[in-house]
Amino acid sequence: MLTIRKLCRSFREGGRVHRVLDEADAQLAEAQVVAVIGRSGSGKSTLLNLISGIDRPDSGTVKMGDLEVTALAEPRLTLFRRRHIGFVYQFFNLVPTLDVEENVRLVLELNGVRGAEARERSASMLASVGLADRARSAVDALSGGEQQRVAIARALAMDPIAMLFDEPTSALDPEMISEVLDVMVDLAREGMTMMVVTHEMGFASKVANRVIFMDMGEIVEDAQKTDFFGKPRSDRAQKFLSKILSH
Repeated sequence: MLTIRKLCRSFREGGRVHRVLDEADAQLAEAQVVAVIGRSGSGKSTLLNLISGIDRPDSGTVKMGDLEVTALAEPRLTLFRRRHIGFVYQFFNLVPTLDVEENVRLVLELNGVRGAEARERSASMLASVGLADRARSAVDALSGGEQQRVAIARALAMDPIAMLFDEPTSALDPEMISEVLDVMVDLAREGMTMMVVTHEMGFASKVANRVIFMDMGEIVEDAQKTDFFGKPRSDRAQKFLSKILSH
């Protein structure tokens, strides 16, 4: 479904150029879950932003099937992202002046779905994440876990072909993490194609099909989860895992 070839992205910091992604290659098959892990600043979020079209690469390509996403002009890219890619961020990015159902329905209305159909679909999405009873609640009355589940419902509203998660639990208190991960586990069981940037090694080892390990802008390893957690090939991955799993 998704093919990434030689993606590069650099940013200028003062008088220096900092390369945050260096010729990244990866693939994501339909109904597959890929966990992207690595230290902060290793390029994980940049990778997701380039896949979704939020950002543009300096060079390289992103393809969804036969469609070259990186070649789309801005209006078509915006439509593609809105209609086909569900993106869930670390922070929830909900509209505080709208209630829970209105936050989900807003995405549908921006894409031309209105009236009874929009209300029915938003209600269905909220029910799928266990929040049917909070539809009329103000978003600031929800817990962090509930707000993130609203964000997932919103991302699912347009029935995307793939979901991208950028550290979806890192802003949550520990007791709220499981309720968000449970929703993501359900999505995986239903066959949703997902790429998940995460520090939750338990989720990665149980739910992901493959693990991408990044360091200093490079995809150092791209392996089946059993191979990665059993015996990573690179010294960098071994050191990373030894620090993470020792706590």
